[in-house]
Amino acid sequence: MQQSLHTHICLIILINSALADDFLPDQSKLPAKPPQDAILLLDGAGDVQFVSKTGGDIDWPKKEGTLVSTRRQSRSNHICSAWHFRDADIHVEFQLPPKGSGNSGIYIHGNYELQIIHSHGQQKLNQDMVGAIYGFHKPLVNAARPREQWQVYDIRYRAPRRDADGKIVQEGVITAWLNGQKVQDNATVGEPRSKYHPYRYNTTPYLKEIWKQQKKTSVGPVFLQDHDNAVRFRNVWIRPLDNRAKRYEQD
Repeated sequence: MQQSLHTHICLIILINSALADDFLPDQSKLPAKPPQDAILLLDGAGDVQFVSKTGGDIDWPKKEGTLVSTRRQSRSNHICSAWHFRDADIHVEFQLPPKGSGNSGIYIHGNYELQIIHSHGQQKLNQDMVGAIYGFHKPLVNAARPREQWQVYDIRYRAPRRDADGKIVQEGVITAWLNGQKVQDNATVGEPRSKYHPYRYNTTPYLKEIWKQQKKTSVGPVFLQDHDNAVRFRNVWIRPLDNRAKRYEQD
């Protein structure tokens, strides 16, 4: 039994390494062209596949084919993708405002925040800077660009696996590239740690139901975070890595 478990763990490590090693997104030209099998969540033509955290229409303003993060309730006017997925590549382009911290983030499945914040020129690496997985891992390098320049995340995400009781039996894995540099490499993630994540802080019945289903299926949305700063987003897509992606319909 012990040898079989060891073999299983080694196989998981090899699979995760292979998934990360062939993940080399081209971030040299922005806006980037989506792959043919991508599901577009936000394109330049005005198509928006996001809903509010109540499941209704979003109230973020559109500006020249972009969405601008807009505060309503403090730190919680997030928008949630209408498409849900398990394992996927995620692409997000963003621009920080000329003033303020530029605080925002990409909440994968609502649980793991790839940090967005003004970090250009920062010397010490920590979990509060862009490229970090907030609450879990600091970035490998500081790849931040100055304010008002377009920046880009490409993220390969393998969701945690849970048993019938909703307990994580295999941690999730994240590899991320930011502005042409790898900032996370097979970083592992478990239960969410932030008290501000969407299923805990100023949550809604709509999100509670999503979280309930997510613990059973490991399938969930990606959020763009409101954290009181007017961060602009464009050219957002997911590329599913399995057959679990679907458009979410509330029961």
